[in-house]
Amino acid sequence: MKLQEAIARTDKLKPNAFSDEEKVNWLSELDGQIYKELVLTHCHPPDEQPQPFAGYTNADMDHELLVPFPYTNVYDYWLQSQIDLNNGELGKYNNSTQLFNTAYQTYSDWYTRTHMPKRRVMEFRM
Repeated sequence: MKLQEAIARTDKLKPNAFSDEEKVNWLSELDGQIYKELVLTHCHPPDEQPQPFAGYTNADMDHELLVPFPYTNVYDYWLQSQIDLNNGELGKYNNSTQLFNTAYQTYSDWYTRTHMPKRRVMEFRM
């Protein structure tokens, strides 16, 4: 899914007054978290090494987001939760955050099942 697709889906499901720039920033925060928590902590084949992630800007609207289908609903729930939080709708925020957490955990579980975690041994002495 591309940035513009995620924003368009959210705008259709939950009309709001927030700018695309704000939504791009929110998506950048989420993909930054995914990059640090999942991508960098797991092994990848030599021909599929991850590129450094520096965040998104409005010029990146055609950029592919990190989470693949069928787990892309994580972006819908993330944007909806950010909209609810910034609107001060805490009841709706709690619901959308719970949906996001479930979707993120499902994706994280799949990622961990399909990518070998990196082993970190700091020191081993006998």
